[in-house]
Amino acid sequence: MTKKLVLVVDDDDGVRRYLSHLLSSLDYEVRGVPSGETALASLAAGTAPAAVLLDLAMPGMNGLEALDRIRASHPRLPVIVLSTTAQISTVVDAIRRGASDYLTKSFQDEELQLALENAIEKQQLRQEVAVLRRRLDREEDGFVSTSARILRIKEIGRQVADTDAPVLILGQSGVGKEVVARFIHGQSHRAGQAFVKVNCAALPEDLLESELFGYERGAFSGALTQKPGLFELADGGTILLDELGEMTFHLQAKLLHVLQDGEFTRLGGRQPVKVDARVMASTNVCLDEAVAAGRFREDLFFRLNVIHIEVPPLKDRREDIPLLARHFLRQYAVRYRSAVTELPRTLEEAFLAHDWPGNVRELENAVRRFVILGEAETSLAELRRSRTVAEVHSPGRDDPPHADATHEARPSDGLSLRKVGAQAAEDAERRLLRRVLDQTRWNRREAARQLKISYKALLNKLKKWEVADPARRPLGESAAPAAAPARARDRAAVAFPAVAGVRGRGGEGPAPWDQGAAKSHRREEVVLAPKRWARTVTR
Repeated sequence: MTKKLVLVVDDDDGVRRYLSHLLSSLDYEVRGVPSGETALASLAAGTAPAAVLLDLAMPGMNGLEALDRIRASHPRLPVIVLSTTAQISTVVDAIRRGASDYLTKSFQDEELQLALENAIEKQQLRQEVAVLRRRLDREEDGFVSTSARILRIKEIGRQVADTDAPVLILGQSGVGKEVVARFIHGQSHRAGQAFVKVNCAALPEDLLESELFGYERGAFSGALTQKPGLFELADGGTILLDELGEMTFHLQAKLLHVLQDGEFTRLGGRQPVKVDARVMASTNVCLDEAVAAGRFREDLFFRLNVIHIEVPPLKDRREDIPLLARHFLRQYAVRYRSAVTELPRTLEEAFLAHDWPGNVRELENAVRRFVILGEAETSLAELRRSRTVAEVHSPGRDDPPHADATHEARPSDGLSLRKVGAQAAEDAERRLLRRVLDQTRWNRREAARQLKISYKALLNKLKKWEVADPARRPLGESAAPAAAPARARDRAAVAFPAVAGVRGRGGEGPAPWDQGAAKSHRREEVVLAPKRWARTVTR
């Protein structure tokens, strides 16, 4: 077994000899140097000690300066500081600068032995953790899942990795289609070559064509030099065509030619260019429906649909939510040097209850927000806002008929795109307004506060859209079905209800006025055409 090397840095020969004898008896190999400069030179020459014993009071470069230099060049090397004084300020300064421990030179032999063992063991544990994390990252290859469907996708990816068959990856936005493509590339013999991703929806047709296939000098105005396309850059590697469903028919035909013959012609060029690039494609469009609707070439679909992989949305694999959340928490805690190590229970429960319309990307952003801000309330509020927006865009059964059905605009309607967009926005506002009013039990001031608009603006919208509280009836309206309207002469003949303390016609005479009963009465004006009469009504 190789002995661990300890570097002793002290200007006192007697101290160096004593420490050398003591450490040798503890089964350490010892190397002593008289100054900080000599210690730094020894480390630079390749000496790799398990720990350093460093004296603070030395001529020339003092111990604290030497400590800073050692930590800068060897940040993981444990350094135990030795000093003849035990001033608190000196101890704190040394620990703050990165010393593993601090001992006065009146230490007992057992103290030094324990300090060395602890410092070396702690460093070994750090190294083991780093190795395990790297191994875990390699094993995950971007996949953090216990879902049977995701594990099946991973198995399929390994099986098809070393073939040149095209792979079509389908799924909603944010589910991890690019992660699947990179996993397949990483498992293949092309892993050492380029992985090129191009977003087919982000570029106009002409620019996308020049990006994919390149152009010759003089092919168009501004083409001053020859430019290779992304297919050429991916030669020997993999190219991922993201959002393939947005590609135009013209480019679909050129892509079909590349898949069939493995060659293409640059813009303005005459000579074919041969490439050996593995083609993968991903989209959130249902290509079967696009083919049926005539928006996507059927021959290209069959050419690409050799290996078909569909990534499920996050709401269909909720068992992965805690694993992904912890994965992103570790990742962003390291990136932002955050002290956050775990998610609060309230946030974990909210994550599990959320439907994640943005899928894994939305979850990643939520965890990232929590790591940066360090408090859960903002993330919880954002989840509530996201849920409200999702409900607005998915009308429920309690919405009015005009808000349930989206009007499909046709050219014959005479509606411009701007008008259709304005109408859709107004419908969304109306549905959101109704939902917030229902949630606040039609407390209009509270609803205005939640919607972040003025109370007057809320009233104007209610009047404009003719939105009324369903629990409140107009004055005089009865809960029972309304009877047929009476003529004016008939309305005048309606008898009043009996009231305590008031005699009707046919009584023996006026009853005496009860002052106590009068307090429970009020005057109410009742219009009986053509005159105005007063009557007493019991509250």
